[in-house]
Amino acid sequence: MISLKKYLDSPSGPEAITAAEEPELLKVAIAEYGATLEAVENCCAKACPVTVDALNQELVKVRCGLSVSMKSESLLEAAARTREQLNEWGRATEQHYRAKADEVKELLLTMARAAESVSARDNRCAGQMNEMTGRLSAIASLDDLAEIRVSIKRSARELQTSIERMTAEGKATLDALREQVSTYQTKLDVAEAIASRDALTGLSSRLCVERQIERRIATGAVFCVALIDIDGFKRTNDLHGHLMGDELLKQFATELRSACRAMDVIGRWGGDEFLLIFDCALPEAQARAERLRKWICGSYTLEGRQGEIKLQVHASVGLALRENDETMNELIERADAAMYAEKELARRKRSEPSLVA
Repeated sequence: MISLKKYLDSPSGPEAITAAEEPELLKVAIAEYGATLEAVENCCAKACPVTVDALNQELVKVRCGLSVSMKSESLLEAAARTREQLNEWGRATEQHYRAKADEVKELLLTMARAAESVSARDNRCAGQMNEMTGRLSAIASLDDLAEIRVSIKRSARELQTSIERMTAEGKATLDALREQVSTYQTKLDVAEAIASRDALTGLSSRLCVERQIERRIATGAVFCVALIDIDGFKRTNDLHGHLMGDELLKQFATELRSACRAMDVIGRWGGDEFLLIFDCALPEAQARAERLRKWICGSYTLEGRQGEIKLQVHASVGLALRENDETMNELIERADAAMYAEKELARRKRSEPSLVA
């Protein structure tokens, strides 16, 4: 197959490419464009997972629409739509981080005001203490026991009043600061919850799944990952539209949740790919993956504009046990390779491997 590198390195440019090679070049270019869009999705998800869902959905639509039969006008429209979505994501991300910066500045100002209030209170109390110390020193020079007694009582009352005031003011300051911190903690928790969930399916986000994998790698835990891909998903989008494709993804995610245990980590990896973490060795994971495959594959009913649409869904599952010193990317690559090997095997067995309405 002719490569883009050969085309670009050719001294005579496009003229060096024969008519027979042009379709292959177009196929490579389309594939490279799709891979670049996928890389953009992943980078944006890591940069700001809170604002990336809308961008990912649009880029997935663009990638699914790429084909060698596209006209130049359609390709230009796809490129323009991609640029528009990236600009929109950039604006949303900028607003998000600006809002977060404003919240941090507000919290810092609150803490500064609290510190200033504590300092002012301490200065007042220090003045009162110095005054009482002077009085107590003066008592030592008194000879009249009755006058000494009266002075001591008065100083004791003033000291008690100062301590009570200091306690009340300190409690009020701490309560106000605690309320402010609690408010910001709630905001951070909400932001964390949003970032950890996939907006379309409600499953864990890719960022959340990656954190779970890294945590297990750090502790040396024994675990497997299963990468699941819906076979022929692009054809569903082409035949029935992207809204129906989204509905299929949501139903598929629901079936995944039903087939797994409550403590299992289930996430949407991207597009029509899902990732599961099995906290067990390979034999048990293989048995669970087989049960999972039987559960999630089968007939799905979707509600369309023209009534119900029944689809026969098949999915490919790639399983990999984490090996010693293996990084997350290396582990995912092995699971991805296993998944595509199974997909290729299924393609050979079926004359039409796509979803069939």
